[in-house]
Order: sequence, then structure tokens, then C-alpha cells
Amino acid sequence: MERFQGKTAIVTGAGTGIGAAVATRLMNEGANVALLGRRVEPLQALSDRVGGLVVTADASSESEMAGALDLVLNTYGSLDVLVCNAGGFGFGTLTETSDDDWAQSVQANLNTAMVASRICMPELIKSKGNILMMSSIAGLAAGPEACGYVTMKHALLGLAKSITRDFSPKGVRCNTVCPGWVRTEMADSEMQELMQRRGLVSIDAAYELVTKDVPLGRPATPDEVASVVSFLCSQDAAMVTGATLTVDGGATIVDVPTMAFSE
Repeated sequence: MERFQGKTAIVTGAGTGIGAAVATRLMNEGANVALLGRRVEPLQALSDRVGGLVVTADASSESEMAGALDLVLNTYGSLDVLVCNAGGFGFGTLTETSDDDWAQSVQANLNTAMVASRICMPELIKSKGNILMMSSIAGLAAGPEACGYVTMKHALLGLAKSITRDFSPKGVRCNTVCPGWVRTEMADSEMQELMQRRGLVSIDAAYELVTKDVPLGRPATPDEVASVVSFLCSQDAAMVTGATLTVDGGATIVDVPTMAFSE
């Protein structure tokens, strides 16, 4: 398929994990893709493997994001898709979260999406393009010891809804994807911690434990998330805006109080 032939996309947090998979999928479907992130090394490594324009910038900085957009427009001429994938940080309970920890979580998860969307909106109005917010099932329910992360992922849903309400009449769609467990470097680090806590002998065993009550019984791959993003950003989803779509193997439909009956 070449659903994005002649289209241009910016993917923030594109160097690794879901962001890299999304960028690769969009390129494979014909898009010109700007790989945006703060660390040049993973961006360049991805570009060397699959292509794409390396854009080193902090998406939460208005000046850097404006410069990144100028580079994209000078290179490709237009912008059709913005994937707000940058995120992370915000782990710890409320009382363990310092002001600096909180600010870092706001910047990484929420400000990157807000600033990038604001800077890119005039071009997306011109192209009648769309924005994809990468939230998490942590944006729908609270996991333990992740106060900042949970709060910001919830906030992304509100941002997406506000954008949808104000800019869909101008032709700009905005949707949100909420992945569950996905086998990425970030998730692997959490599995390492779980292995230590539970005395598990392998990452596979840790993933099996965290997905034992998930109906599909396994974590997603980054490519599986990328395929959903590709659909939502394409004309195949031309009537879809303001949607929140889980990619979680059914995790969020499980009724926790009845789990004891499935043992």
C-alpha cells in the first residue's frame, strides 16, 4: 500500500520503540517522514536503516519546533501528518514526585504534544491533515507508582478532544492511540525491575506475568501499534476524529473485581 504517497509526516520521539516503528510504517506506505527527537544518534541510526529526514529538536520548545517545521517545509514543501509520540518520565508516587520530576513529566509528555500541535496547526489546516496523540492505557486508568506519567497521559486525551472540537471544522482530524504493554526498550527496563522484585529469571517471564490477565495474553509489538497509527492517519479513516483507540490486547475491558473467578 502507498496510502501516504506524496504526503509528509513529522513523528516526534522517532528514534526508538513505537516512534521508530510508526516512522518506518509511514515511509513504507509512501510518506516523506521527518524523524524528530532530542538525541541525534538513534534518529541517525534509523535514517541509515530505512530513510527519513533527521531533525534534532525538542518538541516542547517553541523555537526549536518552529525551526524543525521550517526545515520540513523547505525539504518537502508541506505537512500532512503530525504524530505526537514523545513521552516518558513521571514515575513514582505523589509523595515521591519532586517539583523537578513533575515538570519533567509535563514537558516530556504534554508540552511536546501541545507545542508541536500548535506550531504545526497552520500547515495542517492548509493540507487538511491530521494529528495523532500517542497516549497509553495509563491515560484511561492508573497504574501504581506512576503519578506524573498517568496524569500526563490522561491530559493528552483532553488535549486531543480540545483540538478535535476546535479544528475538525477546519478539516484537521485528531485521534488518540492508547497502547498497553508493548515490547520496547522502555518497557524492557520496567520488566527488569519486575524481575528483581519477583525473582523472575527472564524478561519473557516478566512480560508473561504482566499480561497474564490480558485477554490476548501477550504484549504488543511496536509494529502492531504502528499499523493502527497508519490507519488513523490515512484517508481510510477520513471520518474518524476525536477517537480514542486502545491497542492493548483487551486489557482495559477486563472487570477487575471478577478476576478471581478466572483463576
